[in-house]
Amino acid sequence: MSEVFGLIGAMDEEIKLLLESMDNRVTTVKAGIKYYTGTVFGKSAVLCKSGVGKVNAAVTTQILLDSFGVSRVLFTGVAGAVHPGLNIGDIVISSQCIQHDMDVSALGYPRGVIPYQEISAFPADQTLVQLAEQACHDLKQQSMTGVVLSGDQFIASAELVAKLRLELNGACAEMEGAAVAQVCFMNEIPFVILRSMSDKADGSANVNYHEFTVEASERSHAILEYMLKAM
Repeated sequence: MSEVFGLIGAMDEEIKLLLESMDNRVTTVKAGIKYYTGTVFGKSAVLCKSGVGKVNAAVTTQILLDSFGVSRVLFTGVAGAVHPGLNIGDIVISSQCIQHDMDVSALGYPRGVIPYQEISAFPADQTLVQLAEQACHDLKQQSMTGVVLSGDQFIASAELVAKLRLELNGACAEMEGAAVAQVCFMNEIPFVILRSMSDKADGSANVNYHEFTVEASERSHAILEYMLKAM
Protein backbone atom coordinates (compact mmCIF):
# COMPACT_ATOMS: atom_id res chain seq x y z
CA MET A 1 0.00 0.00 0.00
CA SER A 2 1.48 3.33 -1.04
CA GLU A 3 2.18 6.05 1.49
CA VAL A 4 -0.24 8.99 1.61
CA PHE A 5 1.11 12.43 2.44
CA GLY A 6 -0.95 15.05 4.23
CA LEU A 7 -0.21 18.56 2.94
CA ILE A 8 -1.60 21.55 4.83
CA GLY A 9 -1.49 25.30 4.33
CA ALA A 10 -3.31 27.95 6.34
CA MET A 11 -4.35 30.24 3.49
CA ASP A 12 -5.33 30.05 -0.18
CA GLU A 13 -1.95 31.45 -1.22
CA GLU A 14 -0.23 28.64 0.66
CA ILE A 15 -2.00 25.79 -1.14
CA LYS A 16 -2.62 27.38 -4.56
CA LEU A 17 0.54 26.09 -6.23
CA LEU A 18 0.13 22.60 -4.77
CA LEU A 19 -3.48 22.49 -5.95
CA GLU A 20 -2.35 23.41 -9.46
CA SER A 21 0.21 20.56 -9.31
CA MET A 22 -2.32 17.91 -8.24
CA ASP A 23 -3.49 15.26 -10.72
CA ASN A 24 -6.66 13.14 -10.50
CA ARG A 25 -8.14 15.52 -7.97
CA VAL A 26 -11.20 14.57 -5.92
CA THR A 27 -12.73 17.03 -3.45
CA THR A 28 -14.28 15.97 -0.14
CA VAL A 29 -15.79 18.41 2.37
CA LYS A 30 -15.71 17.64 6.09
CA ALA A 31 -16.53 20.17 8.84
CA GLY A 32 -16.63 22.80 6.13
CA ILE A 33 -13.02 22.06 5.15
CA LYS A 34 -12.16 21.04 1.59
CA TYR A 35 -9.82 18.06 1.31
CA TYR A 36 -8.30 17.46 -2.13
CA THR A 37 -7.19 13.88 -2.78
CA GLY A 38 -4.93 13.08 -5.70
CA THR A 39 -1.35 12.80 -6.86
CA VAL A 40 1.29 15.50 -6.35
CA PHE A 41 4.71 15.05 -7.96
CA GLY A 42 4.01 11.33 -8.30
CA LYS A 43 2.99 10.84 -4.66
CA SER A 44 -0.46 10.07 -3.24
CA ALA A 45 -1.49 13.09 -1.21
CA VAL A 46 -4.34 14.85 0.53
CA LEU A 47 -4.16 18.64 0.41
CA CYS A 48 -6.17 21.01 2.57
CA LYS A 49 -6.38 24.57 3.82
CA SER A 50 -6.66 24.75 7.59
CA GLY A 51 -7.70 28.34 7.94
CA VAL A 52 -6.06 30.65 10.45
CA GLY A 53 -5.48 29.80 14.10
CA LYS A 54 -4.82 26.81 16.32
CA VAL A 55 -8.39 25.50 16.58
CA ASN A 56 -8.82 25.45 12.80
CA ALA A 57 -5.43 23.77 12.43
CA ALA A 58 -6.16 21.10 15.04
CA VAL A 59 -9.58 20.20 13.63
CA THR A 60 -8.22 20.07 10.09
CA THR A 61 -5.32 17.84 11.07
CA GLN A 62 -7.35 15.37 13.12
CA ILE A 63 -9.84 14.91 10.27
CA LEU A 64 -6.93 14.50 7.86
CA LEU A 65 -5.56 11.66 9.98
CA ASP A 66 -8.88 9.99 10.80
CA SER A 67 -10.61 10.16 7.43
CA PHE A 68 -7.77 9.94 4.91
CA GLY A 69 -5.19 7.71 6.57
CA VAL A 70 -2.18 9.92 5.89
CA SER A 71 1.15 8.63 7.18
CA ARG A 72 3.16 11.87 7.22
CA VAL A 73 2.13 15.52 7.50
CA LEU A 74 3.89 18.53 5.97
CA PHE A 75 2.62 22.00 6.80
CA THR A 76 3.77 24.91 4.69
CA GLY A 77 3.19 28.63 4.90
CA VAL A 78 4.53 31.96 6.05
CA ALA A 79 5.63 33.29 9.44
CA GLY A 80 7.20 36.22 11.19
CA ALA A 81 10.90 36.01 12.02
CA VAL A 82 11.83 35.94 15.71
CA HIS A 83 15.49 34.91 15.46
CA PRO A 84 17.57 38.02 14.66
CA GLY A 85 19.56 36.12 12.03
CA LEU A 86 16.53 35.54 9.83
CA ASN A 87 15.63 37.74 6.87
CA ILE A 88 12.50 37.99 4.76
CA GLY A 89 12.40 35.01 2.39
CA ASP A 90 14.41 32.71 4.66
CA ILE A 91 12.94 29.33 5.61
CA VAL A 92 12.46 27.97 9.11
CA ILE A 93 12.31 24.19 9.43
CA SER A 94 10.71 23.08 12.70
CA SER A 95 12.89 21.29 15.22
CA GLN A 96 9.93 21.44 17.60
CA CYS A 97 6.75 23.47 18.06
CA ILE A 98 5.48 25.30 21.14
CA GLN A 99 2.30 27.28 21.86
CA HIS A 100 3.66 30.65 22.95
CA ASP A 101 0.25 31.81 24.14
CA MET A 102 -0.10 28.85 26.52
CA ASP A 103 0.64 30.94 29.58
CA VAL A 104 -0.12 29.58 33.04
CA SER A 105 2.74 31.47 34.64
CA ALA A 106 0.38 32.78 37.35
CA LEU A 107 0.35 29.21 38.71
CA GLY A 108 4.10 28.79 38.44
CA TYR A 109 4.37 27.17 35.01
CA PRO A 110 6.87 28.55 32.48
CA ARG A 111 5.37 30.12 29.36
CA GLY A 112 4.55 27.48 26.77
CA VAL A 113 4.08 24.63 29.24
CA ILE A 114 0.72 22.84 29.10
CA PRO A 115 -0.28 21.96 32.69
CA TYR A 116 -0.60 18.29 33.67
CA GLN A 117 0.97 17.14 30.42
CA GLU A 118 4.36 15.52 29.97
CA ILE A 119 5.11 17.08 26.58
CA SER A 120 4.57 20.73 25.65
CA ALA A 121 7.26 21.08 22.96
CA PHE A 122 6.37 18.74 20.11
CA PRO A 123 9.37 17.42 18.16
CA ALA A 124 9.34 17.23 14.37
CA ASP A 125 10.33 14.03 12.59
CA GLN A 126 14.09 13.96 12.10
CA THR A 127 13.94 12.27 8.71
CA LEU A 128 11.61 14.97 7.38
CA VAL A 129 13.71 17.72 9.00
CA GLN A 130 16.89 16.41 7.38
CA LEU A 131 15.19 16.11 4.00
CA ALA A 132 13.96 19.71 4.28
CA GLU A 133 17.47 20.84 5.20
CA GLN A 134 18.85 19.02 2.15
CA ALA A 135 16.19 20.62 -0.05
CA CYS A 136 17.13 24.11 1.14
CA HIS A 137 20.81 23.37 0.62
CA ASP A 138 20.36 22.05 -2.91
CA LEU A 139 17.93 24.83 -3.86
CA LYS A 140 20.36 27.43 -2.43
CA GLN A 141 17.65 28.63 -0.09
CA GLN A 142 18.71 30.28 3.16
CA SER A 143 17.23 28.29 6.04
CA MET A 144 17.38 27.66 9.75
CA THR A 145 16.16 24.70 11.79
CA GLY A 146 14.62 25.94 15.02
CA VAL A 147 11.64 26.30 17.33
CA VAL A 148 8.36 27.29 15.68
CA LEU A 149 6.15 29.28 18.05
CA SER A 150 2.39 29.33 17.55
CA GLY A 151 -0.34 31.47 19.07
CA ASP A 152 -3.69 32.96 18.25
CA GLN A 153 -2.28 36.43 17.72
CA PHE A 154 -0.41 38.21 14.95
CA ILE A 155 2.92 39.29 16.43
CA ALA A 156 3.82 42.86 15.53
CA SER A 157 5.81 44.04 18.54
CA ALA A 158 9.59 44.18 18.83
CA GLU A 159 9.23 43.88 22.61
CA LEU A 160 7.19 40.67 22.36
CA VAL A 161 9.57 39.27 19.75
CA ALA A 162 12.45 39.79 22.16
CA LYS A 163 10.51 38.10 24.96
CA LEU A 164 9.60 35.08 22.81
CA ARG A 165 13.22 34.77 21.78
CA LEU A 166 14.45 34.96 25.36
CA GLU A 167 11.83 32.76 27.04
CA LEU A 168 11.22 30.13 24.35
CA ASN A 169 14.27 30.34 22.06
CA GLY A 170 11.89 30.80 19.14
CA ALA A 171 13.00 31.03 15.53
CA CYS A 172 9.68 32.25 14.13
CA ALA A 173 6.11 32.99 15.15
CA GLU A 174 2.90 31.95 13.40
CA MET A 175 -0.62 30.76 14.22
CA GLU A 176 -1.02 27.06 13.41
CA GLY A 177 2.13 24.94 13.56
CA ALA A 178 2.06 23.85 17.21
CA ALA A 179 -1.57 22.74 16.89
CA VAL A 180 -0.71 20.58 13.87
CA ALA A 181 2.34 19.31 15.75
CA GLN A 182 0.40 18.37 18.87
CA VAL A 183 -2.27 16.47 16.92
CA CYS A 184 0.40 14.60 14.96
CA PHE A 185 2.32 13.83 18.14
CA MET A 186 -0.78 12.50 19.89
CA ASN A 187 -1.51 10.27 16.89
CA GLU A 188 2.13 9.19 16.43
CA ILE A 189 2.31 10.63 12.91
CA PRO A 190 5.62 12.11 11.67
CA PHE A 191 5.44 15.81 10.74
CA VAL A 192 7.47 18.84 9.83
CA ILE A 193 6.49 22.52 9.67
CA LEU A 194 8.04 24.66 6.92
CA ARG A 195 7.71 28.42 7.24
CA SER A 196 8.94 31.11 4.88
CA MET A 197 9.62 34.46 6.53
CA SER A 198 7.22 37.09 5.22
CA ASP A 199 8.01 39.74 7.83
CA LYS A 200 10.08 40.48 10.90
CA ALA A 201 7.17 40.24 13.39
CA ASP A 202 8.30 43.59 14.78
CA GLY A 203 5.63 46.04 13.68
CA SER A 204 6.73 46.46 10.06
CA ALA A 205 4.46 43.55 9.11
CA ASN A 206 1.59 45.77 8.02
CA VAL A 207 3.94 47.31 5.47
CA ASN A 208 5.28 44.16 3.84
CA TYR A 209 3.20 41.13 4.89
CA HIS A 210 0.85 40.93 1.90
CA GLU A 211 3.58 41.94 -0.52
CA PHE A 212 5.75 38.99 0.46
CA THR A 213 3.13 36.31 1.14
CA VAL A 214 2.94 35.12 -2.47
CA GLU A 215 6.73 35.12 -2.90
CA ALA A 216 7.20 33.32 0.41
CA SER A 217 4.65 30.68 -0.56
CA GLU A 218 6.54 30.05 -3.80
CA ARG A 219 9.71 29.37 -1.83
CA SER A 220 7.94 26.89 0.44
CA HIS A 221 6.35 25.21 -2.57
CA ALA A 222 9.73 24.61 -4.20
CA ILE A 223 11.01 22.92 -1.05
CA LEU A 224 7.91 20.76 -0.75
CA GLU A 225 8.27 19.72 -4.38
CA TYR A 226 11.85 18.67 -3.76
CA MET A 227 10.90 16.69 -0.66
CA LEU A 228 7.98 14.85 -2.23
CA LYS A 229 10.01 13.88 -5.27
CA ALA A 230 12.81 12.62 -3.00
CA MET A 231 10.59 10.41 -0.81
